[in-house]
Amino acid sequence: MTMKKIFLAWCLLLSVCGAALAAEGGVVWDKFPAEKLTDNAALQNGAKLFVNHCLNCHSASFVRYNRLQDIGLSDEQIKTNLMFNAEKTGDTMRANLDIKSGKAWFGSAPPDLTLVTRSRASGQGSGSDYLYTYLRSYYRDNSKPTGWNNLAFPSVAMPHVMHELQGERRPLYEKTTAHGEAVQVFKGWEQVKAGTLSARDFDAQMGDLVAFMTWMAEPEQQSRVRIGIWVLIGLALFAVIAWRLNAAYWKDIK
Repeated sequence: MTMKKIFLAWCLLLSVCGAALAAEGGVVWDKFPAEKLTDNAALQNGAKLFVNHCLNCHSASFVRYNRLQDIGLSDEQIKTNLMFNAEKTGDTMRANLDIKSGKAWFGSAPPDLTLVTRSRASGQGSGSDYLYTYLRSYYRDNSKPTGWNNLAFPSVAMPHVMHELQGERRPLYEKTTAHGEAVQVFKGWEQVKAGTLSARDFDAQMGDLVAFMTWMAEPEQQSRVRIGIWVLIGLALFAVIAWRLNAAYWKDIK
């Protein structure tokens, strides 16, 4: 099989998979704006969004409040603006909602979100890509107990806690044929009711939130990358020195 045929077969496979995903009511994951991971202002805004909109039900029990100093916040800023469920900055980020109440209200206890961006990766993309898509894929569905549904997570138990910011949208579909069967392919969104933010601003806010949750899952990631670069530079210099030493050692040996 030639390279051209392999390439065409791969493209056909991707298109079939995309059509199958759309036929099931899902969406292709959008790429999370990864540049926000090195932007402390974005991470701080993401921390604020997480505390105000997520921490009511979801814990981040593997992260202590004082760890937020790593994104440029002082103890005083953390205490004043972000601590509502704890007394000391050394406490972990735990929700007020207990497991029993969560099961009673939503059918299952809201999961801990500390590592969610590391646990949701798939062939479509990273866990950050998934979460970025999920947070922006809610739509009204009165057949569900909460009145909301989500294209990235059909029949999700969690309501759209940020609907005031985003407003209400409905998915648009296009009828097509796949494998001889009529299917509906997701084509985009229609704004039904405006929120307090424009679509662009809401996407930016969700990018900040996902950036914080990605940082939260591995706070040492950026430090590890910086250290790794210096280690590689050191190894490269050592390789040059070793090469010259080897040449000097063997130069008089025939």
